[in-house]
Amino acid sequence: MKILIYGLNYAPEITGIGKYTGEMVDWLASKTHQVKVVTAPPYYPDWQIAEEASNKFQTESINSVEVYRCPLYVPSRPTTLRRLLHLISFVLSSTLTLITLIRWRPNIVVNVVPAIFTSFPAWVYCKITGAKLVIHVQDFESDAILNLGMTNSNFLLKVWTWLERFVLSRADTVSTISKAMLENAVAKGVQRDRVIIFPNWSEVSRFQNVQGSDAFRVEMGFKAKDKLALYSGNIGRKQGLELVIEAAKLAEQKNSDIVFIICGEGAAKADLVDLKTALGLNNVYFFPLQPYESLPKLLAMADAHVVVQNPGIANAVLPSKLTNILAVGGNAVITTHSNTEIGRLLKEFPGIGIGVEPENCIALLSGIEAAITKNKINNVAISYAKKFLAKQQILEDFEHYLIKINLIQQRSE
Repeated sequence: MKILIYGLNYAPEITGIGKYTGEMVDWLASKTHQVKVVTAPPYYPDWQIAEEASNKFQTESINSVEVYRCPLYVPSRPTTLRRLLHLISFVLSSTLTLITLIRWRPNIVVNVVPAIFTSFPAWVYCKITGAKLVIHVQDFESDAILNLGMTNSNFLLKVWTWLERFVLSRADTVSTISKAMLENAVAKGVQRDRVIIFPNWSEVSRFQNVQGSDAFRVEMGFKAKDKLALYSGNIGRKQGLELVIEAAKLAEQKNSDIVFIICGEGAAKADLVDLKTALGLNNVYFFPLQPYESLPKLLAMADAHVVVQNPGIANAVLPSKLTNILAVGGNAVITTHSNTEIGRLLKEFPGIGIGVEPENCIALLSGIEAAITKNKINNVAISYAKKFLAKQQILEDFEHYLIKINLIQQRSE
C-alpha cells in the first residue's frame, strides 16, 4: 500500500505523539509499504526547533522513509492565541506540501491529531486523490480547551468544536487510544462502525528485568535509602503538576524521607521551578528529559510513579507515560475519578495502580506513601502490559485494518 502519514509531531521527538507516530511509520515501512510523512521540524517538548533541524521546507530520509518538513511558528511560551497561530502556520505550510504530493495518490492517509486543524486539508486531499482518510485522535483538543479554561472566546471554541465534528464525521475511519475516547468520538457524530481503538503501546520486553537501575539512581545523585516518587514526561498545563509540588511541601512538613523527581521538559516547567523555589523546598529535583535508552533504568529506579492529570480532560486525553510504567512493573499513583477510563482500569485490574482523588495533595501524598510500601515490582502491571500493550501486536492489528479498508476500496472501484 501507499500510505501518507500527516501530523504535527514526528521523529526524532522521543516523547509524546511524535514518538508513537515515528514508531508506527517505521513499522509500516518495514512491512514493505510505501510510506511518506508530512510533518513539522522537531520542536517538542522544548517548544523550540531542535538544534540539528531547520525551520524551513525540507525533505529528508529517515529509515528509508521520505519525510517532508514544513515550517511553522513555535512560541517559546505557548498561550491559547499563540498555540492557535502555531497550528495555523503548520496547516498553511503543510497544505502547500500536500499539493505537491497529489500526483503520488496514496491509498490511505493517516492524519494524526492534534492538530484537528490539519484534518480539513487532509480530507480535501483525500477527496482529490481518492485515498481513504483515517483520523487518529491522540487528544480531543476542543474538550481540553473547554475544560481547562484556555480561552474566554465562545466564538473560537465554537469554531474549533464545529471543525472537529465536521472532519471526524467525514473520515472513513476514526481511531482513538481508549474506550472512553471512542465513546467521545461517537458523541461527536462519528458512526460507531467507523471508530476503532488503536492504543499507544510499549516495547514491553525492553522494560523487563532492567539491569543497572541501582547504579543509575546513584548516578542521578540519590542514595539507596531515598524513597523516590517520579514524574517523567511532558510538563504541560494539562498535567496539573502544581499538585506534586504541593504534595512535596506537605511531605517536607511531615519530615518524610520521600524525594520528588520531575523529569522532562515542557511549557509549564519554568513555572514549577519558580514555585519550588518560592516554597523553599529541598525535596524536589528537576531533571531534563532523559534519552530513550535510559528510560527503563529511570523508571525501574523509582519506588512510586506519579501520574497526574487535570480532571477536566480525563476522558479527552490518556497519559501515554502510563504504558511504560506498567511495562516496567512500577507502582503508579494516579489522580483520577472512578468514572474515567483509568478509574475503570483500576477497578477491573485490582492492584495495577493506586487511584487517588484529583486536585488533592493530601490524597496524592497518601497514595505515594502506600505505593512505596508495596513490592518494588508490580506483577499485575507487568501482566497487563504483556497482554494489552505489546507494540508488535498493536501495530500488527492496525496494519491489518489498513489492509482491510484498502481492499474494500479496491473492490468498490
